[in-house]
Amino acid sequence: MIILKIFYIVNRQKHILLKKMKRFFSILVIISFCTVSCRDTGHAPIIPDLYINVSINPNSTQYFELNTVGGWMYLTAQEPSRGLIVYRYNWDEFKAYDRLSPYDPYNCDDRLYVDFPFVIDPCTGYKYSILDGSLLEGSGYNLIQYFTEYDGNILRIYN
Repeated sequence: MIILKIFYIVNRQKHILLKKMKRFFSILVIISFCTVSCRDTGHAPIIPDLYINVSINPNSTQYFELNTVGGWMYLTAQEPSRGLIVYRYNWDEFKAYDRLSPYDPYNCDDRLYVDFPFVIDPCTGYKYSILDGSLLEGSGYNLIQYFTEYDGNILRIYN
């Protein structure tokens, strides 16, 4: 009889412990899922609907600032874009960013500007890298970046 009581108590304790462990791991899984799924992607969630499709010949004298690696210049683009910053990353690759503030594009009327090797947001004072558009100083989002294709003659910037 005593052995049965001990066995019953031990089984009950195991059952309670197992229940607590299941609850603990369930909470841990939920917290982990929320942490991973809520992580900042670096891209502004309120980017306006922009259509960008620009083609230029960066080797022409009109775009002489882009003739060398490390060169950059501003280009105009259709509204609601505030224009583009184009940067020659290497001989075969270009980077293109919108001059809209990635932090709050609807309420900031100022354009981003280049203070090489940085891109500055005058609305927030945040600094970004012209090399990859990443945020260097401040808390927020990376620059709005566009796709580029270069065939050795024509540079196409689009989204």
